[in-house]
Amino acid sequence: MDIRPIRTKADYKAALKLVSALVDADPKRGSPEGDHLEVLGTLLEAYEAKHYPIELPDPIEAIKFRMGQQGMSPKDLQPMIGGLNRVYEVLNRKRPLSLAMVRRLNSSLGISAECLIREVV
Repeated sequence: MDIRPIRTKADYKAALKLVSALVDADPKRGSPEGDHLEVLGTLLEAYEAKHYPIELPDPIEAIKFRMGQQGMSPKDLQPMIGGLNRVYEVLNRKRPLSLAMVRRLNSSLGISAECLIREVV
């Protein structure tokens, strides 16, 4: 197993190619190939986090996305946000999310609190 740090874009591309081949081979966990895949995955993850960071989504867009995923209507948000008027105010960016709303949305919909407390753009 030849493991080296991923420092350049060429290293990154080579590691991706190797990971792709290993995934296609579907090695057993704990086997030398499986360990190689796991280590390369960790190295790729660290490189991507540093060089290709992903920003958190806009909180309102995250709520709308989750609503779409779960087939929810604005009425379904009432227990988390309040009356239907308030739900529409939040979804139309006329009212900010309160801390209580953030907690309930996080608990009920599984949207990260970190995402929900972001500044609305």
